Amino acid sequence: MISVLKYGEVENSRIFSRMVPEQDVSSIVREIINDVSENGDAALFRYEEQFDKVRLNSLEVSKEEMLEARGSIAPGLYEVIKEAAGNIREFHSHQLNNGFILDKPEGIVTGQRVLPIEKVGIYVPGGTAAYPSTVLMNAIPANIAGCSEIIMVTPPGKDGKISPALLAAAEIAGVSRVFKIGGAQAVAALAYGTGSVPKVDKIVGPGNVFVAEAKRQVFGRVAIDMIAGPSEILIVADGTCNPAYVAADLLSQAEHDRNASAVLITDSSELAFNVSDELEKQLSELEREEIARVSIDVNGKIIITDDIDTAIEIANEIAPEHLELCMDDPFAYLGKVKNAGSVFLGKYCPEALGDYFCGANHTLPTGGTARFSSPLSVEDFVKRTQYTYYTREAFSRDAEKIGIFASAEGLTGHGKSALIRVNKKTESGETK
Repeated sequence: MISVLKYGEVENSRIFSRMVPEQDVSSIVREIINDVSENGDAALFRYEEQFDKVRLNSLEVSKEEMLEARGSIAPGLYEVIKEAAGNIREFHSHQLNNGFILDKPEGIVTGQRVLPIEKVGIYVPGGTAAYPSTVLMNAIPANIAGCSEIIMVTPPGKDGKISPALLAAAEIAGVSRVFKIGGAQAVAALAYGTGSVPKVDKIVGPGNVFVAEAKRQVFGRVAIDMIAGPSEILIVADGTCNPAYVAADLLSQAEHDRNASAVLITDSSELAFNVSDELEKQLSELEREEIARVSIDVNGKIIITDDIDTAIEIANEIAPEHLELCMDDPFAYLGKVKNAGSVFLGKYCPEALGDYFCGANHTLPTGGTARFSSPLSVEDFVKRTQYTYYTREAFSRDAEKIGIFASAEGLTGHGKSALIRVNKKTESGETK
């Protein structure tokens, strides 16, 4: 049963579990990465047989398999995925930044270009589960950014196939190529490249502890999005809320993972205990009851505060992945929210909207990192290059200042590279 506590009975830092994986997989992952970097495709085929229990003839999904997926997807699902993709595309298109140019009249031009990262890799969990929403959330921003190649990796099922829903989402989202590989070996293949799998410049997407550790280890060779932890939801609700709604939203995250954290903060004791009762009722009806019950019993909490303002202060300190403001006038409090991955406003805006359909991204900072990190966006798939141009006359006005600055830092070579252009020699090498 979930813990119901008055504010002050638990430290804010302990409201969310912030659990770390019990298993240290760093050495195992290092061996896999080294193997893939040295042996390429041969290692990938071997690991797919070892870990996913499937013997593959080819690592890449064929065009025929892509066409077959379109025809075998569940009725109605293709259109829903397509509509969700449209919402995601609309939301993320507003994140495009075209850079700037400063053209000064004294002969100076400076500016910044925003360029797409050329090749990106997207990891999508697969095998026994399929998450087409993950494909959309990762691939569509990359597509909008203009990445020339979007490479998707996902573990196959025991039949050697990829879920039709995943392949349909990949087609809709603009994925270039799909490979039937998962785990740390897939991350290694993207980071180093193999005979079949192209080397990418950045790897994004969620995965298990092996995937997370592999991303950590290849960072620097390639860029990564983030190291995501267990899912989190924090609901701030007042006494007017329907306890059944609140309980359902808590369970929507608890069913993800035994280590997930689901927390309610409210100024109403009545709501607190009604939600506790409702959780027990709804847990017994949940397909993933076993997983959700561990999450709720171990990591779940209901905190009773004196007022909603205090609840918002706690939320800002925790910096949750998902924050619901479940009340009639949530916009009155939105301006007070400083730290949260994604905020859901009102009584009819469950976090599940963000997971699938509303258009905002569901790849979010966890573990309190919303204090300094942001949701996945188009900006994650671009790089910025700055440039500078000076005419001879403009440079002559500033050369001495550069020399003064360089001298102060003890870098006389820097100063000379400026002063030589105005005091020593002309471009032709003649003494002035």
